[in-house]
Amino acid sequence: MKTHKKIRQTSSKIVANAQKAYKLLALQEGISNNEAKELIDRGLVSIQGKRLGIARSLLNPQVKFQIQKVLPTKILFEDENILALCKPAFLTSEEIVRRYSGWSLLHRLDRETSGVLLLIKRDSSFYFKAKEAFKQQQVFKEYIAIVEGVIEEECEIELPLIVQKGRFAKVIVAKGGLRAYSKVTPLEIENKKTKISIRITTGRTHQIRVHLAHIKHPILGDTFYGGKPFRRIMLHAYKIALLGYEFEDLPPQDFIFKSNL
Repeated sequence: MKTHKKIRQTSSKIVANAQKAYKLLALQEGISNNEAKELIDRGLVSIQGKRLGIARSLLNPQVKFQIQKVLPTKILFEDENILALCKPAFLTSEEIVRRYSGWSLLHRLDRETSGVLLLIKRDSSFYFKAKEAFKQQQVFKEYIAIVEGVIEEECEIELPLIVQKGRFAKVIVAKGGLRAYSKVTPLEIENKKTKISIRITTGRTHQIRVHLAHIKHPILGDTFYGGKPFRRIMLHAYKIALLGYEFEDLPPQDFIFKSNL
């Protein structure tokens, strides 16, 4: 009986000392509560390599936070038709396009996906040609990802996708969905994780994330589709080519094996 009483007292002490994550972060970093909450909501705060998802979660006051910095957006190429950018993770495509007056998004990348993002002039003839190239699946797109498990051989995934409506829109593999094709090539294997190249001809919402999750190799950090928690979703838009243009953006440092995983 004494042992049980002691356990209950210890547990109560821990709960009593716990504080909200964003308040602890604000204290440790010397920033406002609103700034701390914004960092957490953007997915920039981790604890022992795992992203902190809830700003109001109760934590031990001794916890140590790691904060990722948002890398700058860089211009890869610009002419009268197209503006190619290096998109950093943790910024939405819409946030980025607002920085470039007169340009519009040709396509989108998910908030945590880094890599090549293309902008075009909406009132140009090239705009309609580029949109048609996407519609006719005449755009080459290659991504780099780190997935869970070991993929030893190249494989092709052709599974139809459909958006499942709900509190959060989620894409699933389903008959009657839109055609989606992905070609997966393993590049490196380490610690039961595989760095892969993914080439796609279709550009369905969350296509790569859903296809990889369906074959039991979810992208590291993609908890929405069954992946293990990590500091970000490890997906990078490496290369895109259309209408005589071709652009590449090498993956950032956190994609290098032997040091970051």
